[in-house]
Amino acid sequence: MKVLLPFFLLHLAIGNLGQSASMQPNYVFIMADDLGIGDLGCYGNSTLRTPHIDSLAKDGVMLTQHIAAAAICTPSRAAFLTGRYPVRSGMTTIQRAGVYLFTAGSGGLPTNETTFVKLAKEQGYSTGLVGKWHLGLNCETSDDHCHHPLRHGFDYFYGLPLTNLRNCKPGAGNVFIVATQHVVHSSVQVVTLALATLLLLNSFKLLKVPWRALGYVSLAVALLLAVVLLFFSQFRNLNCIMMRNRRVIQQPFSFENLTQRMIDEATNFMERNADRPFLLFMSFIPVHTALYASQEFLGKSKHGLYGDSVEEMDWSVGQILASLERLNLSNQTLVYFTSDQGAHLEEIADNGEVHGGWNGIYKGGKSTNWDGGIRVPGLLRWPGVLAAGRSIDALTSNMDLFPTVVTLTKAAMPSNRIIDGRDLMPLLLGEVQQSEHEFLFHYCNSYLSAVRWQPKHSSAIWKAHFFTPNFYPEGSQGCFDTHICYCFGSFISHHNPPLLYDVSRDPSEALPLTPSSEPRYHQILEVMRKAVGEHRKTLTPVPDQLSLNNLLWKPWLQPCCSTVWQHCRCDEEKNRSTALDGAMG
Repeated sequence: MKVLLPFFLLHLAIGNLGQSASMQPNYVFIMADDLGIGDLGCYGNSTLRTPHIDSLAKDGVMLTQHIAAAAICTPSRAAFLTGRYPVRSGMTTIQRAGVYLFTAGSGGLPTNETTFVKLAKEQGYSTGLVGKWHLGLNCETSDDHCHHPLRHGFDYFYGLPLTNLRNCKPGAGNVFIVATQHVVHSSVQVVTLALATLLLLNSFKLLKVPWRALGYVSLAVALLLAVVLLFFSQFRNLNCIMMRNRRVIQQPFSFENLTQRMIDEATNFMERNADRPFLLFMSFIPVHTALYASQEFLGKSKHGLYGDSVEEMDWSVGQILASLERLNLSNQTLVYFTSDQGAHLEEIADNGEVHGGWNGIYKGGKSTNWDGGIRVPGLLRWPGVLAAGRSIDALTSNMDLFPTVVTLTKAAMPSNRIIDGRDLMPLLLGEVQQSEHEFLFHYCNSYLSAVRWQPKHSSAIWKAHFFTPNFYPEGSQGCFDTHICYCFGSFISHHNPPLLYDVSRDPSEALPLTPSSEPRYHQILEVMRKAVGEHRKTLTPVPDQLSLNNLLWKPWLQPCCSTVWQHCRCDEEKNRSTALDGAMG
């Protein structure tokens, strides 16, 4: 009898887990912005204090091979919401800029894309987004809101339609100057050399210079430069916008108590919907630059303003978890924490302070398909359903949340499109030891740059790079001359044969394998090449939502909460910020 008792208890526990998992849970999905996997204590950091985020690993499941579908914000978030590689929805580009830079651009997540939020809403869920969107806003007019979160299944939105940039915070610098300084420097050199050459040729009467025509051209260039400078002088007013649903409520948004305001909105949303199923996407603005932290956290960490911001974000996660507990919803709620991509290593403030995070042992960072750019935290907690303290090494993706939500909410999986994500629940419940992902494909904007393969019944995880970015300065871990790494031309190096690693044994991607170090070298690469070929057959042409035309600022699409003469300024949040100041004090 004593021998049978443990087996009876185990059977009973598994039965309870299965019964709980059959219920429709609430969802709280938390996404940090540009957070490095090495910034969290549960992933090995010993100097940043993240006890509340770490508690998700202690009380739930930690994914160690959790891969973002893209290494920059816009395509990664599109993949997360749709469960599809962003190249399928047109949320990638062949140009340099792979993210939206202006609120008045015309591109965005197409309305014919299905998000897991929309499917949950159809099943009776109340759905809310608090924080960053960065997936477009308007198409033809300044208020058509064709790409707005409310068009993609959200009932409620409070946050930034674009993103946080250095330009949004006075004194934090200009991201466009940082990113284009090498181009500007080269252009100035070319123009100076051309003018000197013309003057020299004219003085020796070797060439008659049409000075009047040259004057007109110079005037046109000067006028264009003046317009550009005027636009960027107003960048903060035009692009740093806070919205509640479809209404602009703060333009430009204020950093004062910004994180507290976001958490206040998140907890209020949960309280309003405590008696019905809900899905909350808490899309944090930290730790994307411009960095900021509330007075209570400034100077408290060991890592400057970046560390202060991380630790305030951790406090915020604690507030969300405490609210779930207070509302008696912890056991009914699946909580997920991740980052949209790896840390932005090139973020160095004008005063030299490091404003980017740490990717631990992984090479590279944001904008690269080295694992430092795409291996992200993956923490899931669902008390009574998911066993506490488990670590899973199988391949998973941020696209997997789509089919997971669809299955748990008993929604119908879309049959008219390819879904690249895989249901996480069998893996999380311990019903299987290996995920359904045999291959994961890594895109650098629209270019397929690498592929990852975990053969069935094998612990090896092979990764092949077809091209990699050229780091500058040489020997560094990033592209410090261009602020992010680009995906084409002289910015990359192609590899034939591809660089091959077994990231299960070499997670830092330090030593590429060779035919002498890996006997199956050629067979492995051949399998991966065939997989790439089969994958490419599944792609169909779609409009480029990040084309130059869709990225460009269009005056007729510009949201403005007051008038042009008032520089589009308004602030419906001012009194609220003051009230929060008093509450925190």
